[in-house]
Amino acid sequence: MIIQIALMFFIVIIIISGTYILATYNKLIALKNRVKEAWSDIEVQMQRRYDLIPNIVETVKGYAAYEKTTLDAVIKARSTAMVATENITDKAKAENALSGTLKSLFALSENYPDLKANENFLELQRELTDTENKIQASRRFYNSNVIAMNTKLEIFPSNIIGTAFNFAKQDFFKLNETEQAAKKPIKVSF
Repeated sequence: MIIQIALMFFIVIIIISGTYILATYNKLIALKNRVKEAWSDIEVQMQRRYDLIPNIVETVKGYAAYEKTTLDAVIKARSTAMVATENITDKAKAENALSGTLKSLFALSENYPDLKANENFLELQRELTDTENKIQASRRFYNSNVIAMNTKLEIFPSNIIGTAFNFAKQDFFKLNETEQAAKKPIKVSF
């Protein structure tokens, strides 16, 4: 009788443990997929921004032809951002550099009243601003999914299951300490 009770107790413990492992594994898979989905949202918005930039540059060229340095910097930053795929940190650096060059491009419009009033430029600027806002929202969504995934991988006992099944912590998409200059307003002087 004692052996049967011990055997039943052992079977119940195995079932409960197996259920917990399965549930935790499935939760980690769901979190990993949500992080991938969130990153995909960021990439969609960044691609939209990449597509808008040549139109903006061409519009500005017509009004500010001798601002070649700024235009070249925007084009170079766009190209760098488009091919940056090493990891989230490198991609974030390239995207932040692109954002900085776009600020200087829009700062140029202040010195060209005709450009500033151009309907095409204003529409492109509105679209880019909308895209930048969507990128920020996508970054927040991505980072909230990363924090959920990383927290699940750090807390006990799900950290043991995560390690056993080779789940890895994800990087946040954020500004680094050395990129704080990207937060400051661009000063344009001629």
